[in-house]
Amino acid sequence: MTLSRDVCHDFQDRVARIPIHGLGLSVDVYSPDLLSLLADLTRRQVLPMYLEVFHATSSALAVVRDQTDVPLPYHGEGLWVTQPGAESDPLFQGEARVLASHLALLRSAWSNHECATKHIAGYSFGTYLPPLYTVSSADVVAKNINMVQAIFDQRAALPDGGSPLFLLEMPPLTFFVAGTLSIPAYFRRVTDQAACGLVLDIGHLWTVYRYSGAWRAQSLAQFVDEFLREFPVERVVEIHVAGLAVHESLVSEADVMNSEAPNLLPRWTDAHAVPIPPVLFEMLDQILRCGRLEHLRGMALEVDTKTSDLIADELAWFLERYRKVFHQAIPRGLVAGAPSPSPVPAQFITEPDSVSKSEALAEAYDQYAQVVSSRAEPVGPNWKAPMACAEELDWYRAKYLPYEILHWGGDIEAMFPETCQELAGKQIALDGFVSYWFRLPHPVTRSYDFFDVKIDRFVEFVSEQASDLKALVQREATELRLAYQAASEGPRQSTGTPL
Repeated sequence: MTLSRDVCHDFQDRVARIPIHGLGLSVDVYSPDLLSLLADLTRRQVLPMYLEVFHATSSALAVVRDQTDVPLPYHGEGLWVTQPGAESDPLFQGEARVLASHLALLRSAWSNHECATKHIAGYSFGTYLPPLYTVSSADVVAKNINMVQAIFDQRAALPDGGSPLFLLEMPPLTFFVAGTLSIPAYFRRVTDQAACGLVLDIGHLWTVYRYSGAWRAQSLAQFVDEFLREFPVERVVEIHVAGLAVHESLVSEADVMNSEAPNLLPRWTDAHAVPIPPVLFEMLDQILRCGRLEHLRGMALEVDTKTSDLIADELAWFLERYRKVFHQAIPRGLVAGAPSPSPVPAQFITEPDSVSKSEALAEAYDQYAQVVSSRAEPVGPNWKAPMACAEELDWYRAKYLPYEILHWGGDIEAMFPETCQELAGKQIALDGFVSYWFRLPHPVTRSYDFFDVKIDRFVEFVSEQASDLKALVQREATELRLAYQAASEGPRQSTGTPL
């Protein structure tokens, strides 16, 4: 059993090795092309102090490392620390080892992961779903983080003798939240048991305000103050800021909603391609004044899928506005009156995970997947108000999720044009693909990639619905996979001056 005082000291030892990174960008290698973006920023003389690089192939990451001189922390993907059974899952262990190799390649000071998943109980999703906010879920997350951190310690040693620090990011809410713990209490419980850092995403925090129903009873400033009082701010190593927007699947409905109820908050969700709304910087200013960010090492704009010109404009303003403010926000020593970590109460001590507890959490996640895919109703303790907003959940199930299956991360009609034309001739509607998607669980057997999953499921759907089209859909699938593999190799070497 590990008390939080030992965990706290372990965290402090680890984070002390991380130098101040300053103000940077959280970027994708492919969208926009990272080397082209860096060339554009160099021409504009708007230079980030660090780049947090999103998950990519080893060869693509090697090119980035060779072409840049700035620190390169990493944003991992596909390591679902929210899910039970990771300790006996060879795929999870393999993903953690690959991740460690990427960190060693980039010489990353930290590895950031969403406290979320895209695969639950055999069912796949395109965008992150938050965890169940429960005691048993938090305990599993802490256990899995400790296991991954041990792999980092073994396989990703840094030149200073340390190893990359695991950071856990508070995820966005996409219309709903489920569980019995408040979100700040959940992350407090995790950090009481795991020596990880945290990433506080300001846009994600706004979605908590919107979709937990807090906006009905509090002003935004009141909500942020209350949230910070309970949240383990002293563990925040990085802050993210990204865009928010009404999702494509809801644009027409949002217009009607706003005309009927103009005082209602917009149904914004996480949207990295769009401009950052001013309200997020108001929230950021409030957080930077809290006096408890003693371990803050970096603040980044998340800009994957954003245009280069918009990235440059926002980064220039960000650097001008926050260069001094960032350093002023980091207190020298503990701030008077700030809460200090204390030993975990008895009920917060990690106990060996029993089979029955693991099975119970697995069953809870199975119900979670059933509920969000409209195959079960939101009943039981995890779906009681005020945590869960039934109306907002219906928006996710009826609008967002079908759009995700048919259009997000690859539009089915664009991916399989000939097959879809033949299906239309047979009067087989693509809407049937959504119900087929969630008819049966499909365990993941390789690194998670929603595009690959979508190809696999559509081939199966067509083969079942129109067996005479099987050869056609398989040919289009093969062409897609080959093109995707070639594109995944990432940026080409540049002969320009490294950033």
